This record gives sequence, C-alpha cells and structure tokens, in this order.
Amino acid sequence: NICFSVFSIFYSVKLNTTKAGLIAFFFKLPFSLSIINSSSCAHKDQFFDETDHSKTAFCVPPRFKAIIFLSVTLSLKLMGDSSANSNRVKLRDGRFLAYRETGVPKEEAKYKIILVHGFGSSKDMNFSASKELIEELGVYFLFYDRCGYGESDLNAKRSMESEVDDIAELADQLEIGPKFYLIGVSMGSYPTWGCLKHIPHRLSGVAFVAPVVNYRWPSLPKKVIKKDYRRDILKWCLRISKYAPGLLHWWVIQKVFPSTSSVLESNPVYFNTNDMEVLKRTTGFPMLTKDKLRERNVFDTLRDDFVACFGQWDFEPADLSITKESSVHIWHGKEDKVVPFQLQRCILQKQPLINYHEIPQGGHLIVHYDGVCDSILRGLLLSEEQPLYKPILEQ
Repeated sequence: NICFSVFSIFYSVKLNTTKAGLIAFFFKLPFSLSIINSSSCAHKDQFFDETDHSKTAFCVPPRFKAIIFLSVTLSLKLMGDSSANSNRVKLRDGRFLAYRETGVPKEEAKYKIILVHGFGSSKDMNFSASKELIEELGVYFLFYDRCGYGESDLNAKRSMESEVDDIAELADQLEIGPKFYLIGVSMGSYPTWGCLKHIPHRLSGVAFVAPVVNYRWPSLPKKVIKKDYRRDILKWCLRISKYAPGLLHWWVIQKVFPSTSSVLESNPVYFNTNDMEVLKRTTGFPMLTKDKLRERNVFDTLRDDFVACFGQWDFEPADLSITKESSVHIWHGKEDKVVPFQLQRCILQKQPLINYHEIPQGGHLIVHYDGVCDSILRGLLLSEEQPLYKPILEQ
C-alpha cells in the first residue's frame, strides 16, 4: 500500500494530470472499489473498479485512506499549477488550452499564423512548409489543441462560438497582436468560418485547406447535393450522435467491426492514390483507433466536434462580407473524396472574391503533399498564384 501511494505521486506528475482529474481519480478509486472496514480483504466481498473489466479485485483498507489523501495532496504540490507542466494557457472559464509554437521567434515575426487542426488531429499536426521559406518570410506558427483534443480540457458547451472565443483568447494571452492569420484544415474549417463571421477585424488573412462543407447551408444547389451519398451518411451520423450517443459509442468499439482508423486509412472510397501514399509515411488518425475510442472522453470530444461542425449554423459562408482585403483562400484537391470539389466551387459562386486554388491530382490530405504548404504560404502572405493550381471555372 505504501508503494502504491508513492507510485501514485510520481505517476500523476508524469502524466501531467489536471488537479480535478487527479482528485476525481483518487477519490473515485476507494469508493468504487468499496472501501472495507477491516485491515484484511480475505473475509470481505471484493469489488471491481467500474471502469476495469479485467476482473482483478482490489480493496483499500480504511487505515490507508489517509495515506492516499496525503499522496494526492503531495502530488498536487509537486504538480503546482497544471499550466506549468506544459505549454498551456488558462481561459476565463477555467479550462486549459495546450499549444505549440514553431517558426521564427514571435518577437521577430513579420507574419503570425494560428493553425486550426481537423477531426482526430492535434497541435502536433504537420504543416510541412520549408524552413528556408519560413525564415525568409519571417513566419511564426501557433498550433493548439482544440478543446478536448490532446492536452486541452474538454468543453461540455462546445459550439462554433466557443471555438472562436478560444482562438481569440489564446491570441490575446500569448500576445501575438491585434491581428493574425488563420489556416483551418479539414474540419478545422468550421471554427475558421466562425472567426470570419464573429471576429473579422482580428484577421489579416485566412486559408482553408480541404475544408468540410455543411450540407445544411441553404445556398448549396439542391441538384448538386441531392445525389451526394456523403450527405445521407452525415445526416444519419448527426442524428445518432445527437440522440443516441451511447448506442453509437457501443457500435464503434465492437470487436466485430474494424477500427475507424483502419477503415479510413485503407479505403480508397475516402482517399485517392496520393492520399494513400501520404498515409504510408504519416501517423494517420491516432485518435480514431479503437483503443482510443474506448475512452469515453475521447469519443465525446469527437462526437461534440462533429455535431458542432455539421449541426445547424446561424449563418453560412454566402452571408459573409468578404472583400479583396479580407484575403480569404480555399485550397482543395480535385480528387478529394471526402469533400467534392464541386461544393467548393458552389461557395465560390456566392463569394467570388475568395481566392480559389485547386490541386489537379489532390485528395483530402493535400496539406501533407510536397510543396503545397509553401504554395499556401506564398498565396496567403504574398498573394502569389501558381498557374498549376488555378482552375478553369465554368461561367
């Protein structure tokens, strides 16, 4: 028991557990294991942790409750403020957001860019712009874990507005200035659209990379989306996510089904040839493995993110006041099987001042293609257009 107590101190510090999580763990443990009133477990019923199905019995005698309590207290002292154990900022509502800074030092940067990652990703996503270009232009990058992802705390009230607030507050706390650039990747596009709606005065420019599309947007032509099988899939997933999340969680972790990650990473329905090559040299979708999805907090994060993205919005891109000075860009692959390029062209018809770049053999993972990130930076920051990526649009 003494060894267990000492181990708990260092284990909690090593894992960088938040104070609330640590307290919940240690105080849930003795009660869920049903503390017995004897120094011996031999003549008492044995109980199991409700989250542990290994059938291993545990018991915690009362005289060791004090040791556990002291372990918790000492652990918290060793941890100090949880934001001190990693690069995290504390928001007004008490949550922590984790972040990562790359590029040139913030104080020396000419351009400051916040990267908004997509579904199942994190602040550790790869944006493979060349080091030479980054230094030449003087670019500072700020990556962060959106709420519930990576080392950032969950937000039970997640919405588009809360995502926008997180970005604005992160920028303020890290003092990156009154204006900054945004790059939203895949499902990271909905917080980015939200910033264009709610804080356009903070944005120097915006780049969407393979952005998702909400089929509820009224301006999308019915003839374009009516026969799109993706629309029906999203509609079904949204309904079950909102009204039967427990059933959905049970379904995705069943052994009879392959992992979501393995399906996505091996199915040509979702990715083209170039995407499949990317998946051979990247980590793919680490949060979408079956082991990770068994963790209810991971599942809830993904579910809430999905609902916020594909649920009802209070606006659509067609409603926004986008000018040339807004410097808004969309980068999309013509062979994207997750989001058809035709839908991006529909947006362009309503917002002709958006700079649209289309990669001829590009799939959904274009952010990982060689040279694309350099082109994104040159287009966003210098307004340079590569003829190869300029599509011929029908009038």
